[in-house]
Amino acid sequence: MNRNLLGILTLLGIGMALIVGLAIAGSRPSNGQTLPLQAPMQVAETAPLPPLPDLLADRVLGDPNAPVTILDYSSMTCPHCAAFHTETLPKIKEKYIDTGKVKLVFRDFPLDQAALRASMLERCAPAERYYPLIDVLFKSQAQWSRGSDPAKALAQYGKLAGMSQATIDACLANQPLADGILQSRLTGADKHKVESTPTFILNDGAATISGAQSFETFAAAIDKLLK
Repeated sequence: MNRNLLGILTLLGIGMALIVGLAIAGSRPSNGQTLPLQAPMQVAETAPLPPLPDLLADRVLGDPNAPVTILDYSSMTCPHCAAFHTETLPKIKEKYIDTGKVKLVFRDFPLDQAALRASMLERCAPAERYYPLIDVLFKSQAQWSRGSDPAKALAQYGKLAGMSQATIDACLANQPLADGILQSRLTGADKHKVESTPTFILNDGAATISGAQSFETFAAAIDKLLK
């Protein structure tokens, strides 16, 4: 791996001790530009949050014992990721997830500051509202991600998910949470060679699907693993 991302993170003051010595090539959004990640705005933590391990724990969509696992490496500001979640995932859910054959685990791979904030907000939401909030944010991606103040727009969705403004402020100020989400990105790049979003890792690398592919592409890969 090269030192591109490490240099970006160091310049922007992320200051994550856990990534010293690690580096990955910067991932590129659909317009081909590498977008740096910045530390979230610091505000007073006025509301308690769950312990960090709980905030960063995997949220499983489907039966935890399903024979096929899909790791979904996505950025909340990636249009192709939104296309998958709004168009293809409902079909996968109906045929494979709801029938106990597949489980999906969302892995944060933020491409920019707004995506990092969105990932933080989702992880601070009640666990049962995690995937519904992801769904709403992908469906409304064009509205909140392109506004003049994405953080303010995200806060409104957080409130709809049952979070108070104090909890939202504490969440977006939680540097260890930001570091953990960035570590998820680094792990995806290092372990699973994720270079762009969305990237889907099936059964720990038995199959890899890159981009917002058709339902038929996913079905063929899943069916092969179910044999």
